[in-house]
Amino acid sequence: MATLAEVLGGHTREALVYEHRDNGWVQCFACGHACRIPNDALGVCKVRFNRGGRLYAPWGYVGGVQCDPVEKKPFFHAWPGALAYSFGMLGCDLHCGYCQNWVTSQALRDPAAIAPPLDITPEQLAADAQELGARVIVSTYNEPLITSEWAVDVFRAARKRGLRTAFVSNGNGTPQVLEFLRPWIDCYKVDLKSFDDQHYRKLGGRLQPILDTIDWLHRAGIWLEIVTLLVPGFNDSKQELRDLTRYVASVSPDIPWHVTAFHTDYKMTETSNTTAAMLVAAARIAREAGLRHVYAGNLPGLVGDFENTYCARCHTLLIERNGYFVRAYHVTPDGACPACYAAVPGRWDPAFRGQLTSRPFVPRLAGV
Repeated sequence: MATLAEVLGGHTREALVYEHRDNGWVQCFACGHACRIPNDALGVCKVRFNRGGRLYAPWGYVGGVQCDPVEKKPFFHAWPGALAYSFGMLGCDLHCGYCQNWVTSQALRDPAAIAPPLDITPEQLAADAQELGARVIVSTYNEPLITSEWAVDVFRAARKRGLRTAFVSNGNGTPQVLEFLRPWIDCYKVDLKSFDDQHYRKLGGRLQPILDTIDWLHRAGIWLEIVTLLVPGFNDSKQELRDLTRYVASVSPDIPWHVTAFHTDYKMTETSNTTAAMLVAAARIAREAGLRHVYAGNLPGLVGDFENTYCARCHTLLIERNGYFVRAYHVTPDGACPACYAAVPGRWDPAFRGQLTSRPFVPRLAGV
């Protein structure tokens, strides 16, 4: 029986985000590791490899597909209520011990992580998303940067059907891969996991490439929201949260920042779960740092007004939520506050188009 690596090796095309080097080596620029790879070797991600002096990247399959409310990604300032058709491949450039998508992200590192690939084309994914009424198609679950060529082909098919596109990513990018994505991506969510480089090195990365990605995305005009999973004993000190949120505010105080609750998972089973009080305390630090749109996520009904969107100028309630459910919507057709007419940063519809679902569900993948 073929191994998972052998199966995935047959689901590839020549990569586009790389350069040739001497003696048959290549240098990959899909993520911040910028791996220099000799012939017959893998990059850190274990899904991009050098064969005969050419770099190959994943193509032609998914490791998982799910339909989500866009609020789950989480995007709170991009077409509220929209259905986000979410797909992922396998592999990651980091190895977080608390990964909540480890079955897909660590599939080539951990024998216990088994997510068999499903053969599919970009056109089939885009057609299924459209048939289900999705507004946004999202590359997520594994790290989408390392499968950017596949994502762009899916996004190209999706754009032809009028769909918006998004990445849910750890943000460990390079200028090369971000320029490659720029024409095809509308929204980008970055997991800013810590503001301590040593913490990042424990996860298999570095802090600076993530900060560079955040700065690049904002300057490029791609809609950006940032999430920090609050892990007790890892990244929850008041000083680290002050430094992190002050940094985000220095890029732009209008970037929405979501602080979400950790729960025991994968290899981190001894750490206590994050409480609602911890989330609220972190959210208050972010407001003090100057961020105008702060959210405390994934503990519905327990975090006070940190689930809702308010006007940054006059504090009028604009969007009321309970978890992923949009309970009330008051943004004007031109994306402003109805009370003081201040512009609300984000991507808005002329009118609220309702919400197809407030809970995730798995599609049938019609025709596949």
